[in-house]
Amino acid sequence: MADQNVPPRGPWDDRGGNPGRHPYAPQYQGPGDLTPGYPAAPPARGPQWVGPEGLGRQSFHQPAGTGLPTLDDDDEPGRRTGRRRALATIGGVAAVVAGGAALAPTVRGFFDDGTVAGDATGTTVTDGTAARPSGQQPSRVRTYTEQNESYMGSRAGAVLKKNSPTGGRLFSGPASAAAETPVTVKTVLAKDPIRHLASRATFGATPKVLADIRRMGIDGWIRWQLDPEKIAPSPAELKLAELPSLKLSPQQLREQRDQLNERGVQPEKEMVDATLARQIWSERQLFEVMVDFWNDFLHVAADFDGGEAYRNSFDRDVVRAHALGSYPDMLVAANRHPALLLYLNQNDSRADAVNENLARENLELYSVGVDGGYTEKDVRQAALLQTGRGVQDGRYVFRANQHYRGKVKILGFTHANASDDPKQADAAIDAYLRYIALHPSTAQYVARSLATRFVSDTPPKSLVDRLAKTYTVNKGMVKPLLMTLFSSSEFWAAVGQKVRRPMEYLIATYRTLNVRPEASPAFKQDGGRPAFARGLRQIHDKLRQLGQYPMGQPTPDGYPDVYVAWTSAGTMVSGWNEAGDLLAGYRTEFTFTPAENLVARPPATAGAYVDALAQRLVHQKLSAKEKALILSVAGVPAGAKVDATFNGAVTAVARAILASPQHHLR
Repeated sequence: MADQNVPPRGPWDDRGGNPGRHPYAPQYQGPGDLTPGYPAAPPARGPQWVGPEGLGRQSFHQPAGTGLPTLDDDDEPGRRTGRRRALATIGGVAAVVAGGAALAPTVRGFFDDGTVAGDATGTTVTDGTAARPSGQQPSRVRTYTEQNESYMGSRAGAVLKKNSPTGGRLFSGPASAAAETPVTVKTVLAKDPIRHLASRATFGATPKVLADIRRMGIDGWIRWQLDPEKIAPSPAELKLAELPSLKLSPQQLREQRDQLNERGVQPEKEMVDATLARQIWSERQLFEVMVDFWNDFLHVAADFDGGEAYRNSFDRDVVRAHALGSYPDMLVAANRHPALLLYLNQNDSRADAVNENLARENLELYSVGVDGGYTEKDVRQAALLQTGRGVQDGRYVFRANQHYRGKVKILGFTHANASDDPKQADAAIDAYLRYIALHPSTAQYVARSLATRFVSDTPPKSLVDRLAKTYTVNKGMVKPLLMTLFSSSEFWAAVGQKVRRPMEYLIATYRTLNVRPEASPAFKQDGGRPAFARGLRQIHDKLRQLGQYPMGQPTPDGYPDVYVAWTSAGTMVSGWNEAGDLLAGYRTEFTFTPAENLVARPPATAGAYVDALAQRLVHQKLSAKEKALILSVAGVPAGAKVDATFNGAVTAVARAILASPQHHLR
């Protein structure tokens, strides 16, 4: 353990700063300060243990509701329904159509006529945070999967489960599965397999994506997406060269830190900016979806002490390098990367002062899961085995003189661990990591997490078991796993079973509005950062306000992936307001399609124009009730004559369509 009298070093230091300042790391004051509930300190020559609880984990909290900053359009005389109530009604329906659940209490607050009743969670929420209705305390909501299951233990979760597919079968390929699978669940989404695939395998359907799938066929498009190296970079991806830190190695970032600081460059933020650009504009959409999935599963926060130097490399050399490759390879690479070693304090772990953080998370979060069969003894044996791994001069290093030697046994893995050869000792750790990466519990854990992301908040056991078998047979390879997923009837039957999280909603809005990465003529350059870089940072900052951005969860469990974790009215309204800003072209750093030009040849009557706008923005028709609500926003009947500007209301009408359940669901 580092000298306790040495003052904390800055974020560019190999230690990642003072371990006590880490948002997750346990406090450790010396050999006598052991975590309560663990055995007394061993003799002076034996290992001293840094307990796993320490400060405890920060639980997931939704941001407090941000009110209605720009939604309060003054109702014009004669309108039957105010815009605020109409938008809230349209958007709130997403909470119902996902599974028949009642609206969350925060959404009910928009209504003043008492028409909505019932409690979506079965709990009382008084602090603006998401409830944990299964009764677990925040410090116990520990893992990515358990986190989801905790939220789904609510009344709303039970209702959602009733409307989820319960079983299915494997077909010879995705196209066959799509053609032979009937959609029987209740949903307002069109039961169109092409639209469904585009909604789940990308960050949002666009006219081009839908046309590509129709032209290539479902099988051809999926094969194309599974070979991202052959997909040309988009113009926006080429513009990422305007982010100066993106291609720098950790060593270069350390060497150039003063110059970068003087220019106001923040490497860990530029990495998030670039991720958002790829999510919006890259043609490699399935790859980007999987990058996001793994960044939640094998999570390292962007903003940890040390992220400035190392997080971009972790994204590039670990997650992106293996996102469609091998998960065992990804886990091994992660455990040799400075970002993970510093984030979970492995750099401070040695034979006579063992830190359990990384050993615990390798089992609990990154492989078998909290219910995967390991014990506290397994955690400690793994922590002993992994001693000696650390960071020096910005690079991975194995310090043989700090490595514990002696037989270990972890979840059935045994190793003599007695070699004096550093290479053999280091290789023993890799062998252990590959063992747990291919453990049957890991297969189930990865399968359940993948099915939750792509299929349903309550994925069918039949699909989870099928994916786990594929994972095992193919030794953790990702592409066979995805082919099994897309060839399963459960995927195609689950139309409308996922609600977009805040980041997914905003990215899908940028995509469907055809926002382009070039600056608009109204942008005025002042000699500072390029327009593209400024615009990406604005999106990044907006997502921070909404409570979700790439790699943003400070704790190692990643973001929850189920609807009931994100029922925040303030977040929903803030997303609608951002859609209004995009339609109005307020962000001059990008180029926008004017709202009156979204439909090439606008129909002359209001009802037909709403139909055409819905087809353009959400790729299907709206229900009669939703259409009537949207017409009430414009204050005109369906048969009224309108011009291309919808008689001045086209922005409000388009924003209302983007508040519909057809855009909130995916």
